[in-house]
Amino acid sequence: MMSISSDHNPIQHFQKWFHEVDIAHPEIETNTMFLSTIGIDGFPKSRIVLLKRFTWEGFIFFTNYKSEKGKAITANNNVSISFNWAPAKRKVLITGKASKISENLSEGYFESRPEGSKLGAWVSKQSEVITSREILNTRLKHYEAKFKNKSIPKPKYWGGYIIKPKRMEFIEHDLSTGFSHFIRYTIQQNYSWERKESYLNL
Repeated sequence: MMSISSDHNPIQHFQKWFHEVDIAHPEIETNTMFLSTIGIDGFPKSRIVLLKRFTWEGFIFFTNYKSEKGKAITANNNVSISFNWAPAKRKVLITGKASKISENLSEGYFESRPEGSKLGAWVSKQSEVITSREILNTRLKHYEAKFKNKSIPKPKYWGGYIIKPKRMEFIEHDLSTGFSHFIRYTIQQNYSWERKESYLNL
């Protein structure tokens, strides 16, 4: 693996690491991330979601807006995401604000999904508990029949969020010394990034 980047743009830094890990470790899903939100009960909760795109503005994932995480983001859009690429001894921690992307972008991504995934968006309303396989199969057959020989539209309650970062931390572990190399980027009022670097023995 290459050493830590000296770039002062954290998105560029993330892009570099993401592609390095993706190439060097094909056995892991590089786009797997932990999304943490503050629930309506006031407690934090983390769950695994998949990063689908990242741009110079932020990090995009898709979900059911009526799901627990969707409701949490509506109530409090301060969130964090983290990537733990253990085989590469690298981690990335990101905090920021989540907001919905445009309907056009959500529809464009939905259209690119396989048919099974499209049907899954209709079958699985994440705010509801499916208590048996029979119920799942019944719903699936219903929507298969409903959309037979038709284009499957995006449900209104399904779409994307973008997380625009306020702080990004890059951590690289060195097992030979026991030290970890930290680089933290924090956005400033003029939208430039402040970069700080440190070594810690964890």
